Amino acid sequence: MKYMIVIMALITMLASGITLAADFSTLEQVKKTKKIRIGYRADKPPMSFVDRNNELVGYSIDLCLRMVDELKTTLEMPDIKIEYVPVNASNRFDALTDNSIDILCGVTTKTISRSELVDFTQPTFVTGAALLTLKTLQVQNISELSGKKIAVVKDTTTYDSLTKMLKREGSDAEVVTVKTAVEGMNAVTSGEVDAFSGDQIVLVGLIINSDNPKQFALTENVFSFEPFALAVRKNDSDFRLVADRMLSKLYRTKKVLLLYDKWFGSYIKKMPTLLEAMYLINSTPE
Repeated sequence: MKYMIVIMALITMLASGITLAADFSTLEQVKKTKKIRIGYRADKPPMSFVDRNNELVGYSIDLCLRMVDELKTTLEMPDIKIEYVPVNASNRFDALTDNSIDILCGVTTKTISRSELVDFTQPTFVTGAALLTLKTLQVQNISELSGKKIAVVKDTTTYDSLTKMLKREGSDAEVVTVKTAVEGMNAVTSGEVDAFSGDQIVLVGLIINSDNPKQFALTENVFSFEPFALAVRKNDSDFRLVADRMLSKLYRTKKVLLLYDKWFGSYIKKMPTLLEAMYLINSTPE
């Protein structure tokens, strides 16, 4: 009798676990609610940002809109609505795990440690960390900032890369954490810090969208490798497949080049070799 009770208890636990997993199937949830919730960053041009017309735009946003089209086809539901949910560097993964959003469409570096919390789609972009300064400072690399202040957004891979690089260089530069990229750029403009470290492509976007782009300088060399991807809930393979199918098709048909030209072509004429290789490698056949 004792063993029977234990067995029944195990069966109950397993059954409840299966139910919980089913409750958090994104595809099933979208079917019920007829809605997909997109988590976005508002200050990461040209990837994800609110423009001067107060519209949410960007390379990552365009990718997610194409994912929604793929989702409509997969579920045969042309009336799926989109709900945009703002997130930040600190709460973006929690928003996925607590079911506040369904997909994270911003500037997210895919790492092994983060894969313990969430799952990632195929890569969407590759870049690296660089430094933004005023032109008057004339900085070419991180070693020239000894004794100076460098701002960086907290809870990011750039923060980790920056602190490791400074330690490796034996630099006594002071790291100042900020909440957003715009805050970091403003700190440079006001003279509160000497440089702001961030993903190079995001820094380019900040400069282009600033009121006075000519006052800023950007280091050409990067000191980290940042592969971007869209993040989804862990163990939600059916939903991840929808996003991966869209990305593979976009790369395979080379339609991604239209998005590249739209968001990067005006200031990065030649596509980086690493990015071109990433598109090719991830052109997975249907």
